[in-house]
Amino acid sequence: MKKRNYIAIIYLVVTVAGCKKSFLDVVPDNVATLDNAFTMRREAEKYLATCYSYLPNDGDPVSNIAFLGGDEFWLAYPAASLTATNWNVARGNQNVVRPYVNIWDGDNFDNVGFRNMFTGIRTCNTFIENVSDPGRIPDLTLDERTRWIGEVMFLKAYYHFLLMRQYGPIPIMDKNIPVNAPLEQTKVKRRPVDEVVDYIAGTIDSAASRLPVALLTPSTELGRITVAIAKSIKARVLVYGASPLFNGNNDFAGFKDRDGVQLIASTYSAEKWQRAATAAAEAIKACEDAGIYLYKFINTTGFPLTPGTITQMSIRNAVCEEWNQEWIWANSNSSTWQLQYSSMAHIDPAASGNSSIYGTLGPTMQVVRQFYTKNGVPITEDKTLDFNDPHQLRTATHAERFNIVEGYRTARLNYDREPRYYADLGFDGGTWYMQNSPSHTDENTWSAQLKLGQYGSGVAVTITTYYPKKLVNWKFAYQSNNSSKIEDYPFPTMRLADLYLLYAEALNEAGGPSQEVYKYLNLVRERAGLPTVQDSWTNFSNNPGAYQNKDGLRNIIRNERSIEMAFEGSRFWDLRRWKLAGQLLNTNIMGYDRSGTVDRPELFYIPTTYFTMRFVVPRDYLWPIKESNLTVNENLVQNPGW
Repeated sequence: MKKRNYIAIIYLVVTVAGCKKSFLDVVPDNVATLDNAFTMRREAEKYLATCYSYLPNDGDPVSNIAFLGGDEFWLAYPAASLTATNWNVARGNQNVVRPYVNIWDGDNFDNVGFRNMFTGIRTCNTFIENVSDPGRIPDLTLDERTRWIGEVMFLKAYYHFLLMRQYGPIPIMDKNIPVNAPLEQTKVKRRPVDEVVDYIAGTIDSAASRLPVALLTPSTELGRITVAIAKSIKARVLVYGASPLFNGNNDFAGFKDRDGVQLIASTYSAEKWQRAATAAAEAIKACEDAGIYLYKFINTTGFPLTPGTITQMSIRNAVCEEWNQEWIWANSNSSTWQLQYSSMAHIDPAASGNSSIYGTLGPTMQVVRQFYTKNGVPITEDKTLDFNDPHQLRTATHAERFNIVEGYRTARLNYDREPRYYADLGFDGGTWYMQNSPSHTDENTWSAQLKLGQYGSGVAVTITTYYPKKLVNWKFAYQSNNSSKIEDYPFPTMRLADLYLLYAEALNEAGGPSQEVYKYLNLVRERAGLPTVQDSWTNFSNNPGAYQNKDGLRNIIRNERSIEMAFEGSRFWDLRRWKLAGQLLNTNIMGYDRSGTVDRPELFYIPTTYFTMRFVVPRDYLWPIKESNLTVNENLVQNPGW
């Protein structure tokens, strides 16, 4: 191999909390070679942007496997409006010949590009090697040199994490293999997961020591990695490494390399959880220092809104209001316009024929049922509310009009639910407050009316009849000429509520229930308009002592996380690291029947099975390595079952 040309990418694709804009506009004059890429600051900055360019487009339902690869959303078959390549993973069609979402090699499958993370790592190593040389880039200040190295060290660690999350044990590429190295030196081996986790965490620590706490000149530095980002992602990495998938997993007891090295630990270690808890506590402190806090909606419309709607807007806008104070890290390359038009319903009777949106992403019944009752406990545990017949029809009362249209008949399942249910989900008969509300308030506002014969019916009704309202920015508006105005926002890679729940989980696993665990769990619940865990379980649950023991609190924390992080891509990875995918992804995908008519509403609410999922244990917990790699490099071993 010779020195090769590297195209400098024009966009720095990441941002931090509190930003108003999200990019570093770096436009190369021409293609730079390694001979001149590090001769002056301007050219080196272009290469810095190249290092960022490997971050995935997490806001795109087509490219983010967490949207279409699990049980959170389902599509009508054949899929319309979206390239549904990744849906093959959920449908059990993964393979070793040309794996879907292949970030090990990179692939432009059906024009859905997946970057090669190892190429990204190599690009980062090249940058670090050259910028670390004090003889290169003479017009770069010492402070800038230190900071840039820290940013790229973090990116290198993060790309290792993305690989580990999919493949488990991976080669550690701390240094680039020289282009003239002997062939045998290029045949790298996979390293044990614990070793990979240690490497990622250590690299992030080194990066954090070089990073700023906050941006000193945001107008010119927006989008740069900070200490809060680094420490928060480190906490996520350590939680993943401490979770049942990689911590004491006997399913992989025989998973060894060709030298007999165990690649996934079959012995459980509580110390891993303690280490994760310590990292999460440090990350929370870093976020506090950076001015990051849980988002709460402030009504600036000039029109009155009820407290319940304000709570729902706090839940929705924590995701959809760009650069809000809760975002720890967001990827500005992850445009959400396709996510939004796939999540929107026809809520405006005057725009019922508008074809600029599609009812594509349908939340499944399994996810709909997981939300709590208004008392803050699961529908299967609430001793004061009866959900034994959740599909029975009921008529909404005047007191319920801010969640369900008064006088509308809809399923029992949609009544008496927590604020996140009404904030996150659109459903037949549910209200849908937006900034352009026809009444200017939440009284007599927009609503979804989805049965055949109603204005919301037709092709825009999802296969399950539910919608992820949470993902649609409240400034969305239908326009004339079959168009709509979509307020695009970058997708948050991590927000503070996520970190709080990771901390609570790690603390409980390390030492059981404590006031510190309750504190951070309850901070998330308070913003969601719920009582504390202690109050909800004591007063409303038929298992009132659940929060007082480690196992019971574990289930509560997992439920809380599944609800709070719904539709944000967490469930796909959480079910894997918790080793629950084998149980929950071997079930029926269900929803209601969108062919039901307005004159026979009971037919609309017939529970309908659309697919029976198949998740093979332990095979499907890890991605297959493309089989051609095993032929080229005999030191690699395939993941079990593939």
